[in-house]
Amino acid sequence: MAQRYGGKYSPDGSSEDAPKPRGTFDGARVEPAGARANVMFIPAIPLVFMSINDGAIGMSLGLGAAGFLTGAALLLREGLRAEAAFNARKVARRPAFPRKMAASLLTGIGVGVAAFRNDYLDAEVAGQVSLIAPVLFGAAGTALHALAFGIDPLSDKGMEGVDTFQQDRVARVVDEAEAYLDAMTEAVKRAKNRQIEARVERFQATARDLFRTVEEDPRDLSGARKYLTVYLRGARDATVKFADFYSRSRDEKALADYVALLDDLEQNFAARTQKMLLDDRSDLTVEIDVLRERLQREGVRLD
Repeated sequence: MAQRYGGKYSPDGSSEDAPKPRGTFDGARVEPAGARANVMFIPAIPLVFMSINDGAIGMSLGLGAAGFLTGAALLLREGLRAEAAFNARKVARRPAFPRKMAASLLTGIGVGVAAFRNDYLDAEVAGQVSLIAPVLFGAAGTALHALAFGIDPLSDKGMEGVDTFQQDRVARVVDEAEAYLDAMTEAVKRAKNRQIEARVERFQATARDLFRTVEEDPRDLSGARKYLTVYLRGARDATVKFADFYSRSRDEKALADYVALLDDLEQNFAARTQKMLLDDRSDLTVEIDVLRERLQREGVRLD
């Protein structure tokens, strides 16, 4: 169903309804698995249709090659998303499974099987099948895929001097919080209102500022846990109920109440983030003062 766009500069728009910009592209999230990853699903399609009438062995080889290529495309898409999540965080563990490198390997296998299928069909006349060309084609496919999309992160980032136990606790809580935000994004789409979708994205950007602050200093988790679990779970539930109700009734009062809720949540999340930053600065000042006192007691003067 077509959806009419509305905004501040639309004929029926108003400046009061328009969301206040948080900053140019601030908090914007781009889908990392875009067109260049989705195009990798295409080669398997003609391979399937070309193999239907090639006999049992030819068809099996063709379908097998298509399966390898499709699996590689799926792994690539998930690998790109995992890499984007890794890059978005200042403190992160490397992906547990190297999806992009596995996708490169599966692509090489798929290309090699497809080349072997062609040689097999030709060999019915020539009388022999060589493995040299399939192996070379497979190796070339693997190398080109790796050059085009890169490899997975191979080491942790920002983990020097970090308590791994505490960091694992933070990672679990942040992953749960991200799931709540993703659920909000999916739910608010049912409201079919682009302004409220943009308002939810703005709140999510503020929430992710808090996530990054907690990740940088796991000691802040105890003070921020209720924000990352209780408050975000409530925000998700409220978003689901609002989207279901507003999609049926288009009630402006419900819309205003939901926007007010997002305003309150955003202010509280921003205030909590600022408080943690101030606490971190106070801890740094204390550490500097203690070090200065120790140096002075040992006869070292700091001019």
